[in-house]
Amino acid sequence: MIERAAKETLIRLSQQFPVVAVTGPRQSGKSTLVKETFPDKRYVSFDDKTIRELAASNPRDFIRAFKDGVIIDEAQKVPELFDAIKLIVDSDEYTPGKYILTGSSQFKLKKNIKETLSGRIGIVNLLPLSIMELSRAGILGSDAYDYAFNGFYTPFYDDAKHFNREDWFENYIDTYLERDVAEAIKVSNLSQFKKFIQFCAIYSGQMLNMESISREIGVTANTIKSWLSILESSFIIHLLEPDTNNLGRSIVKTPKLYFVDVGLMCYLLRIESKEELLLSRFKGAVVETMAVSELMKERFNKGRKSELTYFRDSNGFEVDVIADWHKTYALEVKSESDTEKRLSTNVRKYISLRETETKGCVYYLGDITCDIGNIKYVSWKDWGNT
Repeated sequence: MIERAAKETLIRLSQQFPVVAVTGPRQSGKSTLVKETFPDKRYVSFDDKTIRELAASNPRDFIRAFKDGVIIDEAQKVPELFDAIKLIVDSDEYTPGKYILTGSSQFKLKKNIKETLSGRIGIVNLLPLSIMELSRAGILGSDAYDYAFNGFYTPFYDDAKHFNREDWFENYIDTYLERDVAEAIKVSNLSQFKKFIQFCAIYSGQMLNMESISREIGVTANTIKSWLSILESSFIIHLLEPDTNNLGRSIVKTPKLYFVDVGLMCYLLRIESKEELLLSRFKGAVVETMAVSELMKERFNKGRKSELTYFRDSNGFEVDVIADWHKTYALEVKSESDTEKRLSTNVRKYISLRETETKGCVYYLGDITCDIGNIKYVSWKDWGNT
């Protein structure tokens, strides 16, 4: 079993909050993580219709039946449960880590958490496997493009499962549309929404152009904005807002769009092999998307917000990622495998313009992480370990 980096965060939050929720996209390993972290805690799944109906009929007595607490999988399927948990948490002796909740439908789960359990719950956002997790498990291969093509969803790294990549992603999209999206939009719009997801894959790594997507899909810009919110809430995409430090320049105000998983992105782009990816015009965007995703995983696994932006001014000068963490990092992502000074040109220029101390990094596809001229060149094998 691959040890998840978020386990430490899950334990930390469970020592503080009476309720902890693990959210994230489908097939990111949420259920496996909570069961492995709390092996002595009772586990129930609301995928079981009998259990679900029992809980809905008398939610407070259902929760009371687990005096030592419980893991509840697919908790959003019984929304009445959240009020019951709130009442019990507020009336009983304060017991950190008593209830652990997970769910695949992020819309319902987040809505119930926000409306009912605010202030009583710690949240872990679990994304698919990271490069560092694969490395620590001793199963990281030598070719970055294997991972750029296949992605990082957990079933692809389970020795007991032997999925065909095309079949798995097709089923994943269908399940997502039927179980998640159908609850948020009109069923008659599902075919357009599927086309919309495919267009988003084309835009991954680029500044968002809602008007262009609107024209291509045939729906209003406001609808596109709403659908982007759905994709982001369900961890299919992530939007990078522009850096607010304008350095005395006129900066763009449009966010950049990134897919959370590059395997899904490649599938939607109809890239059918690693060799095809290497020749694709989307190669650079796929590599950049993978790097941004690894940065997000690093932060989420620690229980932190991503705090990632990008910089671009009206003259076209751009730095791929600005990470405002314990230090500020300016990062460029390159699909090259050699360390060359030209790769860090924009980073060096950005650092020279900043008044506050900023660290410069180049994420590249080489095998060695090293410092050259005060710029850190980070091997793809170390992405997410800034």
